[in-house]
Amino acid sequence: MKIRNWDTFIFVVAYHALIIGLIPFVIPVFSWAAFVLFAVTYVIGGLSITAGYHRLYAHRAYAANPVFEWGVLLGSTLAFEMSALMWSHDHRLHHNHVDTEKDPYSIDKGFWYAHMLWLFDYKRNYDPNLVADLLKNPRVVFQNRYYLHLVIGVNLLVFALGWLWVGPLASFYFGFLVRMALIHHSTWFINSLCHTIGSKTYARELSAVDNAVLALLTFGEGYHNYHHAFAADYRNGIRWYHFDPTKWLIWVGSKLGLTRNLRAINTITLQKSLVQKDKKLILEHISDEMDELAAELRVRLEELAQNFEKKSSMLMLKLRELKKATAEQRKRLMREIRELRASLKQTWDEWIELTRLAAREYQLAH
Repeated sequence: MKIRNWDTFIFVVAYHALIIGLIPFVIPVFSWAAFVLFAVTYVIGGLSITAGYHRLYAHRAYAANPVFEWGVLLGSTLAFEMSALMWSHDHRLHHNHVDTEKDPYSIDKGFWYAHMLWLFDYKRNYDPNLVADLLKNPRVVFQNRYYLHLVIGVNLLVFALGWLWVGPLASFYFGFLVRMALIHHSTWFINSLCHTIGSKTYARELSAVDNAVLALLTFGEGYHNYHHAFAADYRNGIRWYHFDPTKWLIWVGSKLGLTRNLRAINTITLQKSLVQKDKKLILEHISDEMDELAAELRVRLEELAQNFEKKSSMLMLKLRELKKATAEQRKRLMREIRELRASLKQTWDEWIELTRLAAREYQLAH
């Protein structure tokens, strides 16, 4: 690795050294108030990145009014992760070229490279076409132009308030250094750990994995395999039990008029996509192993995939008809929809059982 970005390298090394070096001095000034200062700034900074930089700007998974936008654009200055424009530019590159040489933080270059070393080596070839939509947003452009001023101003204000509350050293250490370091590493773990340890539930062909433990630190970003499979969804955790406070923030914002046009993949579309992905992966894997079991699997895969496609398309058609149906028609359509859902579930269960058999027999990547 060649260090190109010496300013970033010196900054990251310096604040880590300060965190370690100041430990003997901050132990006497630690208090619950200092912890609260850290926690509040960590949550604001972290959610501004996940809800703002990531899901709003990088992926356009929803829209927001100016008040919400200014909230995340200013709150993100607590994270020290570049402007929204530059962050989104690099993240879109990541998604467009994931697991390739053009991926800025490709896991193929090693765990620690994907985690943080890429920051020191990365040479950005800025392409305005990649963020043309964001260049039309005056708030994003303003934040990018005056990013350093905003970072200094917001963090000095937080430090001053912390000084009055918990004292200068505690404010600097817990409300700045530790807060910034944990936001950084939580974000970086998405690029490293969430491409290494976890489950590949939705896109087995990608390195991205779902890691529920990391979701706790990153406000829901740990469900990374789903995100790479369906990046336009405003949710990362789609189950009711998934810890995804970023999703909850965006949803609550929609009820308050702060956010709108929330994009979500419905269950049928999700399952159709998974069937096609699984089918492609399995058929590619067994193409060179055409034993008797492989031949049977191929026939069964084709049959089930066709059945699922036919039933899901019919169900979607009936659901569209239901929106325009009369009261008399609705009764019939509701009965047909219930029957189709039950039949589709049975086919889906059979598909899951078949893919598990294929995974056991041919050691497919999960």
